[in-house]
Amino acid sequence: MTEATGSTATPESGRPDDDLEPDAPRKARRGGKRKKKGPMARLATFYRQIVAELRKVVWPTRSDLVTYTTVVIVFVVIMIGLVTVIDLGFSKVVSYVFG
Repeated sequence: MTEATGSTATPESGRPDDDLEPDAPRKARRGGKRKKKGPMARLATFYRQIVAELRKVVWPTRSDLVTYTTVVIVFVVIMIGLVTVIDLGFSKVVSYVFG
């Protein structure tokens, strides 16, 4: 079976880079072992990351906040009304069926 030109199949010898440039130097891995930090250093890093993330947040304006709160309250009131009507309907059906 022949392979198509430009195929992404790996050669049987292992990695696809092995056959392309045998004399090319291999890249050294970056990082290596990480120095283990103490609990206070990790806590300080965590706190700095929290502050950095909070600076990225787009905080709503007062009018946005009032609008969102109003929408939530109206939705909750509508859902309370819906559940109340369904509950009263079920109680009437149950009292009719069972006496």
